[in-house]
Amino acid sequence: MTGTRTQDPARDAGGAGRAPLIVTEDVGLLDDLLRLCAAAGVRPEAVHGAPGSRGSWEGAPLVLVGDDAAGRLRGVARRHGVVLVGRDQDDPGVWRRAVEIGADHVLMLPDGEQWLMDRIADVAEGVGRPALTVGVLGGRGGAGASTLACALAVASARTGRRTLLVDADPLGGGLDVLLGGEAADGLRWPAFAQSRGRVGATALEESLPSLHGLRLLSWDRGDLAAVPPEAVRAVLAAGRRRGGVVVVDLPRRIDAGSVEALAQLDLGLLVVPTELRAVAAARRTAGAAGMVLRDLRVVTTAGRGAADLDADETARLLGLPLAGELPLDGGVSRGGPPGAGGRLGRFCEQFWERVTVGADTGGLA
Repeated sequence: MTGTRTQDPARDAGGAGRAPLIVTEDVGLLDDLLRLCAAAGVRPEAVHGAPGSRGSWEGAPLVLVGDDAAGRLRGVARRHGVVLVGRDQDDPGVWRRAVEIGADHVLMLPDGEQWLMDRIADVAEGVGRPALTVGVLGGRGGAGASTLACALAVASARTGRRTLLVDADPLGGGLDVLLGGEAADGLRWPAFAQSRGRVGATALEESLPSLHGLRLLSWDRGDLAAVPPEAVRAVLAAGRRRGGVVVVDLPRRIDAGSVEALAQLDLGLLVVPTELRAVAAARRTAGAAGMVLRDLRVVTTAGRGAADLDADETARLLGLPLAGELPLDGGVSRGGPPGAGGRLGRFCEQFWERVTVGADTGGLA
């Protein structure tokens, strides 16, 4: 028997390819799969038996095949994105049936519910390449890490990239203040403190303040001094799924929340003044961050002491590659945010040119 139980109207109104296809005659399994789709915010197309048209089978971004229907799908065109879903953990024949229909994954309910709901939600959000995620932390207090984080985000947004700036330092005073947007409408960290599991990427982006062409997640003026690491993980993962660029301003102290942030970075920048005392302080920060982050590089700023080091010597003493020398003095353009112009803006533009070209060729330059 072939038929359709649920058809998502969005598929015929510009949303083609965004809803999964369910193939099963098992009523109980179908109800479970529909429940998971509803939890992920998706209305799927569900058919009994083999799909009645090649378009629905070939066009759906994800196909969930009940183990009961696998035998009726022998001979259908092979495609990626097929998941064979069953319940019997002890049935060795499920792997043979998966091979026969060309399934990419075999999943058993209820154990695999969270994994499957995440895949369904990816379909709903049109998830593609994750965001290039860069973290900035100071080698010592007052090194200029927050200014650099803002400047990098502003410079990224000015090129037209989707850009999210995350203030992960609750004691830093708020990046919304640094960007002149403390009164901007939108949610701050306290609204996400209880987040667990999966946060909707689109909903996150639309809920945050928009400043200078970027989205900002900052702190309010309340008493909350930290959010649970589970919330940090969920929010940053959502931001990365939207693609583009994510810039994270990190605290110098390495706690459970900052470890979650470090784990999602592609690249970390350690801002260090070219002074011996600053290098000594930065060694501790670099050692702690380097236990989580594989790619950590040094950005130097001019020191104030008479016996300043040069940039290369600072990086050598820290045992880290040099990413550049930061021109903080005179770097902020008149009347604009950090990164909107001046020498600091040019530094950031050149930085993004290097790392995005490197990312496009399979590695960060």
